Amino acid sequence: MAGHSKWANIQHRKGKQDKLRSKLFSKLAKEITVAAKMGDPDPEKNPRLRLAVKEAKANSVPKDVIDRAIKKSQGGDAESYDEIRYEGYGPNGVAIIVEAMTDNRNRTASNVRSYFTKNGGDLGQTGSVAFMFDRVGEITYPASAGDADTVMMAALEAGAEDVESGEDGHWIYCADTDLNDVSAALESSLGESESAKLIWKPQAPADVDDLETAQKLMKLIETLEDDDDVQNVTANFDLTEEVAAQLG
Repeated sequence: MAGHSKWANIQHRKGKQDKLRSKLFSKLAKEITVAAKMGDPDPEKNPRLRLAVKEAKANSVPKDVIDRAIKKSQGGDAESYDEIRYEGYGPNGVAIIVEAMTDNRNRTASNVRSYFTKNGGDLGQTGSVAFMFDRVGEITYPASAGDADTVMMAALEAGAEDVESGEDGHWIYCADTDLNDVSAALESSLGESESAKLIWKPQAPADVDDLETAQKLMKLIETLEDDDDVQNVTANFDLTEEVAAQLG
């Protein structure tokens, strides 16, 4: 069981400033609205909504914000969003997947292409980098949930496929179609998880040991994440400890 990869920290940074926190809340609320609009507004009857609400709570989104997002989905004037995936390469050939929800495809495509171009990357066609990732469910537990062997046994019994444990916690992986069932089963044995969501997991992250390349990659990812239409950004690289320390 290897330590949890550093790429995950890039995928779901919570931000240090109020502006970033507000933007995160907005994106999580958008996912809740879309999930509720596509199915039942009751999280217990709508697996996608249940997971969206869990993720929002894990990021300390206030209950009233969650409730408003669900209520908004039931209004006749609720916005209609398209879910789009963009794929491309960043500096040094690093593969990047961008997931977006937008009410204007042309605006979002133009913006994403511009971000890649201006930051040393290249936007590709759908499928150009997805083969380097696995679409899986990821369920996160704190280290206090138990030792590695205990969590591994509980995960396998729940139908999970793999577990990574480290000092900071446990990351349990399952087939994307099994996420809701595995998450529910784990709650019975390990209690409430910190997070349960679908992710793109890099198959073989490449180490970035050059500070300049790392700075360019982080600038591209931060620019993408700052766009209101972009929900998630995932890249297939790890920063070496030396470079991570230099970035601060």
